[in-house]
Amino acid sequence: MKVGIVGLPNVGKSTVFNSLTQARAEAQNYPFTTIDRNVGVAVVPDGRLGALAEVMQSKKVVPTTVEFVDIAGLVRGASMGEGLGNQFLGNIRECEAIAHVVRCFEDENVVHVHSEVDPVRDIETINTELLLADLATVERRLERVSKAAKSGDPKLRQEAGELEGLLGHLSDGNPARTYPPTDALVEVLLTLITAKPTLYVANVDEESVTEGNRYSVQVQKLATLEGAESIWLSARLEAEVTEFPEDEAREYLAMLGVESTGFEEFVRAAYRMLGLITFFTAGEKESRAWTLRKGSTARRAAGRIHSDMERGFIAAEVSNWEDILTAGSWVKAREAAKVRLEGRDYIVEDGDTLLVRFNV
Repeated sequence: MKVGIVGLPNVGKSTVFNSLTQARAEAQNYPFTTIDRNVGVAVVPDGRLGALAEVMQSKKVVPTTVEFVDIAGLVRGASMGEGLGNQFLGNIRECEAIAHVVRCFEDENVVHVHSEVDPVRDIETINTELLLADLATVERRLERVSKAAKSGDPKLRQEAGELEGLLGHLSDGNPARTYPPTDALVEVLLTLITAKPTLYVANVDEESVTEGNRYSVQVQKLATLEGAESIWLSARLEAEVTEFPEDEAREYLAMLGVESTGFEEFVRAAYRMLGLITFFTAGEKESRAWTLRKGSTARRAAGRIHSDMERGFIAAEVSNWEDILTAGSWVKAREAAKVRLEGRDYIVEDGDTLLVRFNV
């Protein structure tokens, strides 16, 4: 999963990136600090994996990860190449989802590119540029298809008609992800930025981290209208917490009344947004977490582990992680009839632990 972190200059993108990946992208109080994209891999926190590893007495524990891309700040005119627009749009097209960081804090020491805090205006600035880029893409496609449709091909005429509908949808200020997908538009929708799942991240001050503030409420309402996900966090607080040992970080957050870090909320929201689940493999040698699309089969899950397993899949022994913990081991779970044998078309559920049988 690759998530692009976007937003206006000076909204806290690089600070969010640093806290998520514990990388050290430069973060300064002026626009365009991030000129070349920064890529970082963050471990997905999951207490279930640690519990499984302890019960299985695993020598190695391997969590699943998320790749974050810190993309240069965008300004008005980016769709026409202003600022770092061309680079921005190219980088974001490579990502599977968008995390749109919005400034929701006031600080006279941190310059705002528009002089005052207004999250709705800031969101519209970004979204307008993304829509303009997508409009240009659809217009070019429509021009090509319309010319080809003059040959009388009914499929091309249908596609041209649907492209006109999509063009009107975008022209009205609506993102492509809210347009009903059809077979004729699958290919073009994959190329559109506003078709990507989007998570709005309201960057609030430390005093607002538990309940948010009036700015984060505005972001939440706008996200709801778009059918997008939204969370709030304090990038400054997250950056502070990454400097502490884990136990001290938990104590500090508890003192502030925060049950989990913004990163943990971020990952949960990203999982919901992309329709992802986690399954496990566990044994004495290694316990590992794997990311999988919701609705995927056991055979597909086997392919996430190794392509040979998918090709030679026979069956999978499956147990829920809690049943293994309750039983005390995989063997005891099997003895308690908590391990079942499933075929290639079994739909893997979040928290399933798999032992794949295969032959190549």
